[in-house]
Amino acid sequence: MPQFIKDGTVRLTSSVSALSYAAAVGKMEGDGPLGECFDYIAKGAELGEETWEKAESKFQQYAFDFALRKGNFLSDDIDFIFAGDLLNQCTGSTYGLRQYDLPFLGLYGACSTMAESLAVASLFADSGIGEYCAAITSSHFCSAERQFRFPINYGGVRTPTAQWTATASGCCIVGISDEPPFIKAVTIGKIVDMGEKDANNMGAAMAGAAYDSISRHLSNTGKRLSDYDAIFTGDLGQVGSDILCELFANQGTDISTVHKDCGLMLFDRKKQDVHAGGSGCGCSASVLCGYILPRVKSGELKNILFAATGALMSTTVSQQGESIPGISHVVEISHRK
Repeated sequence: MPQFIKDGTVRLTSSVSALSYAAAVGKMEGDGPLGECFDYIAKGAELGEETWEKAESKFQQYAFDFALRKGNFLSDDIDFIFAGDLLNQCTGSTYGLRQYDLPFLGLYGACSTMAESLAVASLFADSGIGEYCAAITSSHFCSAERQFRFPINYGGVRTPTAQWTATASGCCIVGISDEPPFIKAVTIGKIVDMGEKDANNMGAAMAGAAYDSISRHLSNTGKRLSDYDAIFTGDLGQVGSDILCELFANQGTDISTVHKDCGLMLFDRKKQDVHAGGSGCGCSASVLCGYILPRVKSGELKNILFAATGALMSTTVSQQGESIPGISHVVEISHRK
């Protein structure tokens, strides 16, 4: 059963493991530095669909189907699905997963949704509520641009602080096992508002939440930065990563030695025009399921923190002049049982 520590941190006690995981991405993501890590790379962003939103739903289907096949699961083996995306009312997930006839909980944490869904799925598995639980999320550059900014044919100029929403999806199926990667603990994020109002500067809006959640996790578990091979945020990009390092430096801590950001890992900023880096639910999800978890399983990475970050905004409140609150959920993953 999960053991509550304090202040949002819960330790898992039942040897919960990431049993199977998969990532499906678009062509641009496949052309990036991590291209060889993904299970499916699309030739384009449409996947034969007539709308970007339907294409995003199909990316979720692909990630889920690949995870099922890699783990030798049938869809009926899954007790609960926890899924979300950036679209209104989580339509990328609900339309993508409606065919499976499975108990479904839609989640919204913006770009933090992979950590949120993985945390909740792991807690369900640890408590015995479900034997096998799936955590899934996605994003799509074109559907996100249409909802939060402008349709791509508008041709607006992106600012240097802007990030590129990944066209990608990741799925992780968790359950009790003696094989790594093991989900050891989670820290649920708090809403942190940095006062940022620029919808094209998500890194600045989310950095404070990442700092808060990572700091609380370390304090609540009694761990130090040196206990981890890497702390992966997602997706602060270059601007948010710099701010995160500065926030820790102000407290006398150098996090730069272990910090990595999924938004800076997914794309090659020198060769791909993504400005400050990648973003979107699918960015950290695809990096987690395609790159991080396989390396924890092999033992290349022994202990890591996965701290996905999200900007809890909407186009309506942004146009009303509201600031953009951020949130970050932390999942501790280990090669050791």
